[in-house]
Amino acid sequence: MTVSENSVLETEVLVGGSAMPNERPGAMEPQSLSKMPEGFPRRSTVANGVRSKVSRRFFVVGGALALSAFAIYEMGAVFSIGGITPLEYLMLVLFAINFCWIALAFCSGIAGFFMLLKKPKPNELDQTELHTRTAILMPTYNESPDRVFSAVSVMAEALSQTGHGHAFDWFILSDTTDPEIALLEEQAFLVLRQETHKHSRVYYRRRRKNVARKAGNVADFCRRWGSRYDHLLVLDADSLMESSTITGLAQRMQADPDAGLIQTIPSLINGTTLMARLQQFAARIYGPVIGTGLGWWVQKEGNFWGHNAIIRTEAFMGAAGLPNLKGKPPFGGHILSHDFVEAALIRRAGWSVVIAYDLPGSYEECPPSIVDLAVRDRRWCQGNLQHSRILPTKGLHWVSRLHLMTGIMAYLSSPFWLLLILTGLMLALQAHFIRPEYFTDQFSLFPTWPIMDSDRALRLFYITMGVLFGPKIFGVLLLLKDGNFARSVGGRIKAIFSVIFEVILSALIAPIMMFIHCGAVMSILMGRDSGWSPQRRDDGSMPWLTLIYRHRWHMLAGVMLGYAAILDSLTLLAWMSPALIGLWLAVPISAWTGSIKIGEFFKRIGILATPEERNPAPICIRAQEARAAYQAHIEQPWTLAQVLKDPALMELHLAMVDKQPLRAAGTPIEPVEAIVHVKVHEAQCQQSALALFNRQEMALVLANPLMLRSLQKLPEQFVPEDLVSFC
Repeated sequence: MTVSENSVLETEVLVGGSAMPNERPGAMEPQSLSKMPEGFPRRSTVANGVRSKVSRRFFVVGGALALSAFAIYEMGAVFSIGGITPLEYLMLVLFAINFCWIALAFCSGIAGFFMLLKKPKPNELDQTELHTRTAILMPTYNESPDRVFSAVSVMAEALSQTGHGHAFDWFILSDTTDPEIALLEEQAFLVLRQETHKHSRVYYRRRRKNVARKAGNVADFCRRWGSRYDHLLVLDADSLMESSTITGLAQRMQADPDAGLIQTIPSLINGTTLMARLQQFAARIYGPVIGTGLGWWVQKEGNFWGHNAIIRTEAFMGAAGLPNLKGKPPFGGHILSHDFVEAALIRRAGWSVVIAYDLPGSYEECPPSIVDLAVRDRRWCQGNLQHSRILPTKGLHWVSRLHLMTGIMAYLSSPFWLLLILTGLMLALQAHFIRPEYFTDQFSLFPTWPIMDSDRALRLFYITMGVLFGPKIFGVLLLLKDGNFARSVGGRIKAIFSVIFEVILSALIAPIMMFIHCGAVMSILMGRDSGWSPQRRDDGSMPWLTLIYRHRWHMLAGVMLGYAAILDSLTLLAWMSPALIGLWLAVPISAWTGSIKIGEFFKRIGILATPEERNPAPICIRAQEARAAYQAHIEQPWTLAQVLKDPALMELHLAMVDKQPLRAAGTPIEPVEAIVHVKVHEAQCQQSALALFNRQEMALVLANPLMLRSLQKLPEQFVPEDLVSFC
């Protein structure tokens, strides 16, 4: 972007006042977890209040408990014929834990299956006029600015054409710490403001300190600007949402005075690698079964997944302020997986939390490789295990506690499954190598034979597999029943091939992910913090040496388990082979599934296709086109040296710097700030000062108007005094 263009955009960036509207501060106090806040739960404004139907809970939760009790009884009967040994007791306990976990998903899937068989009712709120105001928040952290700002551009334009644009303001809330990306964000914001100022109000703010990560970013907005708005619609850096979905959420929130949060079920899009397309296909075919079933039975006690949801500002600011947990990370400090906790606190206060499973048009993206999935899951695992300290919170609804427990089990289930496999392997080796004691110390005319009910065990195995794969089966049945749906993914025959391929590939990846989750759990129990790494979105490829290093323990575990199986018999090795093959081939599987070329090949032949891929929504197409345009706009990025040299550019930058005071009165100066101050004070020219700054210091300088003004006063280059005298 040239200096002449900057002079034009200088006017544009100030359209609507500044980079941010005037602040309207409001309180958002951290909530107590040990006692119920005064005045909670609030009284409902409608006759029926915030209530859910007990019959639905009885069907799903009661059905899961009954099914689990039956399976556990059958497992006990398998062992009880010859007397249960300590090792068999351990296997029974592990089986009970794992079966209860999958039984709940199975019963939710049954409910979702029958709900999806029905024809959806038309939404009666479509023509409702909006008289409330909603702030649409797009938090971002070191993301590609072209992705973020182009998405906001197309969503804002589409929303303005609905006639409801006046009810929404757009905010890009940056927590970016990379100074180069921060300057690119400012360039992209100038383009965005120029494109949208005639039809939408779009704002940008970059925090100086990203305290408490995304939750702290949104909380900072609420304390400073939240009181201006009735609702917050929270997106993620990779989110897209149809204008009808945005207005639909606002209309539902406006129509229900008890609604505290309404969560959509996003569809996955834009997957380029085989791993991303695998996740897209599974989420599209099987996900609605689980999501719809979950939304049907939890009703008013739904959950929050951190984005693509609308929140009542009063409920969020009054009830969802997050406290810091005592102690150090990983179990103490800021709450990482804030969304589950915020939903539980909002429900505790007497507001409803609803999953809008019937509202389409909500999109997001997914990690492109196994390694990227592992990086994301490491952070999620730490946040979910933190929830073990949230479970005892005073006043939580039991369904909210169940959500928290489900999040914990999402990662603890992997160690439990591994222990179950190891226990079964030990039982097999024990039967093979240890001579049984046929005659015990107690006198008996007959020997004690170590026997097991093999027929019952085989029947229980089939039941367990049916429960485990039940949601997939329901999804396939819905796909085959709906001709339009089948045609949207390439037809029934190609859909069947895609399902078979997905099952095989998922079976190969599952043991790798099991060990990844086991490693994450062990790392957290050893006290290691996950940190906060930016997420890759597109290309998942990595050098082979890097993949060998990443998967070295997975391959070694596969070899050791295979050797242990061979010690018993080739039959046991054959039974364990579905899990072992994935571990043996962890490196090539990781490489192939993270490759864009292989992903494009399967896209060309139509395997793992989704309706959103074959017939993208218009907003998805426009977002891709807009992203290419934004890439062209910012292909020549600003530098801090250019900002210091160009007065017009400096004024543009300062117009976008956060107006919050640099430091509250009385607070100590941080070491980084002190170091930067010394470097600026002692610098003889701009060039020498910039050469001394690292990335963290550069980011601090960009957010500090006083330091920028001081640097601006320095000469661009150092000129020796004797040379000046000579001239």
